Amino acid sequence: MKWNGARIPAYVDSAYLLVFNRTLQGIAEGATCWQPEIVLPSRGLYYKPTLLSNVHPTSIVAQQEIFGPVLAAMTFRTPQEAVQLANNTVYGLAASVWSESVNMALQAAAQIKAGVVWVNSTNLFDAACGFGGYRESGYGREGGREGLLEYLEPAWFKSAPTFSPNLAAGLNPVSSSSSSAVPDVANPITNIDRTVKLYIGGRQARPDSGYSVPVYGLKSELLGEAPLGNRKDIRNAVEAARKAEGWAKTTAHNRAQILFYIAENLAQRADEITKRLSAAIGEKQAAQEVQASIERLFSYAAWCDKFDGAVHNPPFRNISIAMNEPVGAVGVICPAESPLVGFFSLALPLICAGNTVVAVPSEKYPLITGDLYQVFETSDLPAGVINLVTGRSSELLKVLAEHDDLDAIWCYGEESLCSAAKALSAGNLKQVWTNEGRKIDWFDAVQGEGRWFSQHAYQVKNIWVPYGE
Repeated sequence: MKWNGARIPAYVDSAYLLVFNRTLQGIAEGATCWQPEIVLPSRGLYYKPTLLSNVHPTSIVAQQEIFGPVLAAMTFRTPQEAVQLANNTVYGLAASVWSESVNMALQAAAQIKAGVVWVNSTNLFDAACGFGGYRESGYGREGGREGLLEYLEPAWFKSAPTFSPNLAAGLNPVSSSSSSAVPDVANPITNIDRTVKLYIGGRQARPDSGYSVPVYGLKSELLGEAPLGNRKDIRNAVEAARKAEGWAKTTAHNRAQILFYIAENLAQRADEITKRLSAAIGEKQAAQEVQASIERLFSYAAWCDKFDGAVHNPPFRNISIAMNEPVGAVGVICPAESPLVGFFSLALPLICAGNTVVAVPSEKYPLITGDLYQVFETSDLPAGVINLVTGRSSELLKVLAEHDDLDAIWCYGEESLCSAAKALSAGNLKQVWTNEGRKIDWFDAVQGEGRWFSQHAYQVKNIWVPYGE
């Protein structure tokens, strides 16, 4: 069998056949093929260097990796269009930017979604510099400080006790045999029922299903009803989070100012929120949660402009700039046992880093959503940076994990919930970070905040920049 002057043996390696078939498919989709007139060795599996021009951005040779000497070339009119073409794929391992203008090359390198970007060079490696990909090229790192962190976890976490949830006061409906013991009364804090809604794109929204579920307190009294979110609500929340990606371009100083403002407004309403929260988790814990949440807000506001990257000096005429970049849109399954401080402990490091959040609040007391969005609405937080969808964590986790436009999931819960988050995210290689079924003391600043959380809120891009003549 022959094609374009090359003899194809009757039996070929599967990798060789894949390169061959991808090239043929690219030609069938409109690409123009050029190969040099050379004679390949008769022994072994050799493939001619191939240039495919006039490639359409949706062609398989532009979308899929080809592990062979095949170059798919596309034209562009502006640097911005070139960046869009480069990012129009599910992969993001490495990229090269070539330009006479270093300023333009660095601007493009910062926008390309790849773990490594070489400027006017290619295939440079050093053990002191991290290497790894974005998206479906994998999100781990090897080499550099970030590669070492892949193998480390806090010492206290190794001996942390197993997490055992207690959702007796959560969304689980009361059985008919005990329903008579639950008084059907209005909110005990006020005489007016509170209509808690979802919070999507900076607006209060009713659930798509139209359903709500009762929420009961420590004494089995009815505290109110929480909206029951579903797949469409998650879809709307992810769309809102994507529209708010300008948050990542906001300066770290401005992000810090907004977090300080949220802390101030939460402090102003501390007594009111504590009183409502105490009906679900007790007066002592409620007071501790509000105070710890205010402290956590001030802490991450201070962290905004202090968790930065590094510059490596490899043994070449290059420097390697390790840039901390936000992961993107992140789904968060919040702790059930700590409705307020648990939410802030997971959401704050993410938005501090410039990510946007789609959070499923505590299943034990989802009514905290009503207090949260009232604070956010008066604190200059841009619409879509934080989105809240209440409901059953196990059901909404599946929707979040299978959503292809969500970049990562942070999940806190029992071991089975954490395992489900990993298994359900395997299909789209979504980043997953969980508590591994272990208990975290959210009131302890050593366990509940700090570098461990921030390291997972960023992904590191290494940009190699040459210098000298």
